[in-house]
Amino acid sequence: MKLVFAGTPEVAVPALDALIASGRHEVAAVVTRPDAPAGRGRRLVASPVAERAEEAGIEVLKPVRPRDPEFLERLREIAPDCCPVVAYGALLPRVALDVPVHGWVNLHFSLLPAWRGAAPVQHSIMAGDEITGASTFLIEEGLDSGPVYGTVTEEIRPTDTSGDLLTRLAFAGAGLLAATMDGIEDGTLKAVPQPAEGVSLAPKITVEDARVDWSAPALRVDRVVRGCTPAPGAWTTFRGERLKLVQAAPVPDRTDLAPGQLAAGKNNVYVGTGSYAVELLWVQAQGKKPMRAADWARGARIADGETVGD
Repeated sequence: MKLVFAGTPEVAVPALDALIASGRHEVAAVVTRPDAPAGRGRRLVASPVAERAEEAGIEVLKPVRPRDPEFLERLREIAPDCCPVVAYGALLPRVALDVPVHGWVNLHFSLLPAWRGAAPVQHSIMAGDEITGASTFLIEEGLDSGPVYGTVTEEIRPTDTSGDLLTRLAFAGAGLLAATMDGIEDGTLKAVPQPAEGVSLAPKITVEDARVDWSAPALRVDRVVRGCTPAPGAWTTFRGERLKLVQAAPVPDRTDLAPGQLAAGKNNVYVGTGSYAVELLWVQAQGKKPMRAADWARGARIADGETVGD
């Protein structure tokens, strides 16, 4: 088939690579978000998908909005059979959805209908799910509600951050998306409507969502830290300033600390929760680089009874 691939961040690159490498389909063009400011100089930088497409000699389209007439005209000229999508980042209007014969097929990082929305991986970790996966589905105008072509499953490991899990899903999902394109071309794959039961929503994680509640059980604190790593980053406050929590671990045999109470030793820093303590392993103080929590604590000279999260 002739394909137009839509995607923007690094997590979409493995799927683009898989389609280019398949040799079976032609990636005629790539649609991605416009160049965005990045780094200290805030200079405009192309998206990871745009960079990869340019390396491969593929035409890159960067509409400000997917309903822009110039973009729609070029899409009709290319006349794709199907448009695979991975984390494109903009809402596709009906006028664009109607262009390819086989529609736009999205790779979504959850087992639909669970975790429809922008942050499925973060929500699956924060909810304590043990299994997640990726799904390919036909895009409709609803939120991730279209019929599903296929799925792959992935175990959520006890120490997984959302970054760890998303990396694995990006590669597993790339194979699924390529296989879905093959099945659509063969006519051997039919999209199956999602069940009405089991729907859950995964809206974008806000900075406030990432604030740790020390009155919650240790397992909940651990899930928030892992689910919000690397972005937007779990955090608390210490002496009136924000402290980012990069890595932590539950310590079930430490039950002597009140919620938010700190205990700093030579090589360890513990915080009380609503159940047992968690050990802070890596933190990032405001204006500083990430550091081992024990080094931060030595520099901060934490006093007995000091707390975080006030």
